[in-house]
Amino acid sequence: MMCVWITVLAAMAAMASSEHTGAGPVFDLVRPSEGYHGLVSEDETRVKVQPTILAAPDVCTFRIVNKHHGEAPFTIQLRDKITGEAELLTKRTLNCEKRKNYKFDITAISCTGSESQNVTVHVKVIDVNEYAPVFVEPSYVVGVDEGRLYEEILTLQADDQDCSPKYGDICRYELITRDQPFSIDSEGVIRNTEPLDYEKSHNHILSVVAYDCGTKRSKPVMVTIKVNRVCHLGWKGITDQVEYSPGSGRQELFPSASLELCNVPCHVERVQARLGLTTSHIGKGCDRDTYSVAAQRKMCGASSASIELLPAPGAGKDWTAGLHSDEGHEGDLIYEFEGDSSGAMVPESVLDHNLTNIFTISTWLKHKSHPNMDKHTKEHILCNADDHKMNRHHMALFVRNCRLILLLRRESTEANLNTFQPAEWRWKLPQVCDNEWHHYSVQVKFPEVTLYVDGHIFRPENGESTEVIDDWPLHPTRGINTTLTVGACWQGSESNMKHGLTGYLAGLSVLVGDLESPKVLSCLTRCQEALDTPAMELLQPSMELLTNNEMTQITIEGNNVTNLETLIRRVAYLNGRDFPTPGRRPITVTTNILCDSGKALKVATAQSFVVVMQPHQPSIELNGTTNFAEEYESFRQGLRVFPDVGVYLSAAAEEATAPTPGGQLDECVVSVYPPLNPDHEALLLPDNLISELGLVSSMTRQGTTISGAHTTHHYQSILRQIHYANRKPAYYLNRAFKLSCSELGGRFTSNEYLQTVTVIHPQLSVDKSASLSGSGSPVVSNPPENTDHLDHSSHSEVAENGHPISHHNPPPLPAHAKLAAHHVELKPAHTVSDVYFTSNVMEGVAVNSAGHAVTIIIVVCVGFLVFMVVLGVIRVRAAHTRNAHEDVADAEMAWDDSSLNITVNPMEQQLELAETQRLRDDDDDDDDSSDDGSNFNDDLDSSDEDEGKPKELEWDDSTLKI
Repeated sequence: MMCVWITVLAAMAAMASSEHTGAGPVFDLVRPSEGYHGLVSEDETRVKVQPTILAAPDVCTFRIVNKHHGEAPFTIQLRDKITGEAELLTKRTLNCEKRKNYKFDITAISCTGSESQNVTVHVKVIDVNEYAPVFVEPSYVVGVDEGRLYEEILTLQADDQDCSPKYGDICRYELITRDQPFSIDSEGVIRNTEPLDYEKSHNHILSVVAYDCGTKRSKPVMVTIKVNRVCHLGWKGITDQVEYSPGSGRQELFPSASLELCNVPCHVERVQARLGLTTSHIGKGCDRDTYSVAAQRKMCGASSASIELLPAPGAGKDWTAGLHSDEGHEGDLIYEFEGDSSGAMVPESVLDHNLTNIFTISTWLKHKSHPNMDKHTKEHILCNADDHKMNRHHMALFVRNCRLILLLRRESTEANLNTFQPAEWRWKLPQVCDNEWHHYSVQVKFPEVTLYVDGHIFRPENGESTEVIDDWPLHPTRGINTTLTVGACWQGSESNMKHGLTGYLAGLSVLVGDLESPKVLSCLTRCQEALDTPAMELLQPSMELLTNNEMTQITIEGNNVTNLETLIRRVAYLNGRDFPTPGRRPITVTTNILCDSGKALKVATAQSFVVVMQPHQPSIELNGTTNFAEEYESFRQGLRVFPDVGVYLSAAAEEATAPTPGGQLDECVVSVYPPLNPDHEALLLPDNLISELGLVSSMTRQGTTISGAHTTHHYQSILRQIHYANRKPAYYLNRAFKLSCSELGGRFTSNEYLQTVTVIHPQLSVDKSASLSGSGSPVVSNPPENTDHLDHSSHSEVAENGHPISHHNPPPLPAHAKLAAHHVELKPAHTVSDVYFTSNVMEGVAVNSAGHAVTIIIVVCVGFLVFMVVLGVIRVRAAHTRNAHEDVADAEMAWDDSSLNITVNPMEQQLELAETQRLRDDDDDDDDSSDDGSNFNDDLDSSDEDEGKPKELEWDDSTLKI
């Protein structure tokens, strides 16, 4: 019975519920089961709900009816009663860090009180980056050993209270302490980027910050890294590099050096330290003077009789033109040889092939061993062999199997054919195949032969002697001469080169009849850079100091470690060049320690570099009076071209405010514009002074060159004594001389100094009395010089060079005015000066521009001018002697003198005839002197004189009677 009542009640409740549902509001949702989803930021109160909350019909309010998790700090309000739209608000700002998500149900209530079905709302709180990262520890301290690279020294950790990964996770760490040998990655791992040194720093203090993914930064945390001293047997205080400023003189390398023995139980019996300076990559083995081989030979006092077999290609020295050369930046001319095909024949006129019994062969050689080459292969430096048919080698210097060999076969005419004599000298030396530059000098005073290597006599190691091979003299032959070659040997029977050198040569010279001085050889090979030893008074009795010849290696040994340290601290680097080659020179310190127990301590080799800084670039300045003028006589006797020229060598602008005398030059060039005419011009040099200073000079039409290394003072003295002589100075208005000087093989060049010398031409005057003497020819006080041998190129070339031409010619003198029969003043007649200068200028221009064709045109023009003058005279006379039968065309020019009383001066008529005749004579003279090539300009042309002057006739009516 109870079950029946429960069933009835449930049915009634369902019916009631059904009736109520049908009458209440309904939410506008496609999928009511999914409900609504909202987002709200921590710093906002309005919830953004998707989709918008809508319910209908007749909705009056909404209500939160079910709180799934016990709290729903929200309110829901009706926003639009017509549409039934509602908005969701928070009662307070929410905190993501406390609760990130909320879930509750809402219902819509109509105005009649009916309710809709419940719909679930999901709200998520959006995080705001309100917290900065914070390190777990307030500070960090860690210790590491010196001399090691660590993958991980320490790992830092920071936290962030923000709830979202964007703002709550740590994205990176940063070291804000600069210039420290450490790094940190995004995980907070600190590493060292280089081994730490206890001597440099006992502690490293770092500041580190952390950033969350929203870039909010933490406060810095201090990280202290302590360096633990680890004793390493060896040198301390040897820096990685030592900077050397050119011109600074002696500079100590390791003033703080000390030898660390780490308390090793060892009583030192013997200690040795060797310092080595490596310079093989600089020039030919070290930083030598930056001069050509020829200049170095002169500076070192080498014999001037030496003949260079590898000169720079040029006039008369073209046999080296086909060789591969590399001049580089230092002035040395280096030739590369690549086997049989790269040899060069030396003309017989350069060197007598018979070297006699006394001679010297010197050369720079860079050669390396060739593992694949047959050990019997010859590589010739110099060879003198039969020119055809046979292949006999008379004299040769070659390399074979890392041996330097001199071959010297006696000729049949020089010795008995049955005499067995030395013919081949062999030196086994490592320098030949070490691929480094070395200087070799073979001195022959038959039968004795001496070899110098790098300026020192070669002495074989282990007491070995030079190997000498005897041979018979060459058998006599007829009609066979010899061929001298460099870099290979001439194969006469095959007419080609064989036994070629694979390597480099420079400065190959032969001195016949004399031996080069050992002092010269030492000077030629001496390095300008070296290690400098400490003062000998610092050396204790138990210690010993040794050096090599080049001063690139110093060895100190003994049993006193303290004294060894003192001496090492005083070893210095020295470079005597004014402009050394910049770059790094490696320095090594090798140490060996022997204990009294017989145990040897292993000491690591210390390495450093000498860094030679870029030298300040010098400048050469030439100055003086650039223009002056002289009379004819000074030019004839010879005048100084550069009487007050100054030669100055100045350093960089930052080091010197004004140029100062001093330094050296190695060449000065004087150029003449236009070129000299050897018929009457010459440059005169102080040959005695040039020879005394060991310089050389050469002369051409274009000028002169003085070369050789010497001081600027002496070059200045030479330049001031250069004279210019001209036997015919009338040919020129001026002479231009350009001077430039250089040093270090043209590496530094001066400004171009231009000197202009102007010719003062004598003033021409006319004796007025001569014009009235009846002779009809004016008298010239200073007639011009004969111009039969004029240099036609002079005027035009000066003009082409754009140099201003100074004019010292006097203005033309006026002639006497002449009156015609009717007292009409005629156009002033040309003076003799006018005609002379006009004809000369016109002829000079004609010759320089168009030759004889233009001259003919000028002659025609002058003839036309004479014709016009004669025509004017005839017309004036026609006006005076009018007759009734004159032509109609001339009628308008006739004068009606019926009422005129005109007095005619008979002297004027004579002058008139004389002038006409003189112009005709001048016209004839123009034809004869068209090739004189005058250099006078046309500023004195008569046509220029007449410009700006009235050209109409003026009437003198004082005697007219009307």
